[in-house]
Amino acid sequence: MNVILDYDVGNLDSVQRGFERAGLKTIISKDPSIIREATSIILPGVGAFGDAMNALNKSGLIPLILDHVNQGKFLFGICLGMQLLYEKGYEYGVHEGLGILKGDVVYLDIDLKVPHMGWNSLDIKRNDPLVKYIDEGDQVYFVHSYYVKSSGEEWLATTEYGVTIPAIVRQGHVIATQFHPEKSGMVGANLLKAYLEVIK
Repeated sequence: MNVILDYDVGNLDSVQRGFERAGLKTIISKDPSIIREATSIILPGVGAFGDAMNALNKSGLIPLILDHVNQGKFLFGICLGMQLLYEKGYEYGVHEGLGILKGDVVYLDIDLKVPHMGWNSLDIKRNDPLVKYIDEGDQVYFVHSYYVKSSGEEWLATTEYGVTIPAIVRQGHVIATQFHPEKSGMVGANLLKAYLEVIK
């Protein structure tokens, strides 16, 4: 069972449609008993880091997410949902993240237009079953003003926009994208198809 976490942040219907187009059936839920049964959870997110962490705290879902990951089950973070997996976010102050991955989320302090909004190409950094249907230079859709700074050990693919931005990350069963796979056409669908194969 694949559960999209409902903590009142993000366009969940659009995320659900994206996964279903790729053949991955999902349930949108905030029910702890359903989340505990999930084989894979999807953490979406739009808006500001601090607001999203506050919403997650209020929802009571954080212990369930950490427990899920500690059991070695799959988690897929999208956009802000990816950023929340890291240790700290520096958007309107300093906010603690989930700390599942090592690194910080910082402002895109660049000479290009921010937010970074639109299609950008992917640079594949290492071989992984998740990127088997993605080619070097494939384009995906981004909308963000902050990005992850980390050692890069978990990076599967990056994009260039004034700086190198991690676009797909994976550490064991924890997987995430800075872009929106559900808005990235065939390339996004191919990534989700690979995710479906990985979790099977």
